[in-house]
Amino acid sequence: MSLLKAPSKQPKTTTLQVRLEEEVRRNVDRYAEFIGANASYVISEALKLLFKRDDEFKHWLSDHPTKIEEHPFKGDVLTKTA
Repeated sequence: MSLLKAPSKQPKTTTLQVRLEEEVRRNVDRYAEFIGANASYVISEALKLLFKRDDEFKHWLSDHPTKIEEHPFKGDVLTKTA
């Protein structure tokens, strides 16, 4: 039984460009095929699962509130700076 389920509806999304190891990318694509979804959905749901299960991160979040709603993401791209 899969840990992730195929999406029932399309949520609001934003763009994030990342680099993955080739093996990770292949497994993301294979998992997406396995559950009948796309790679973006698999990555999004896997991160949600990580955030939900990481108690130390949840504690850190409570100690570091943000005003994210004042600055919504608009197609942000992760870039590496030298």
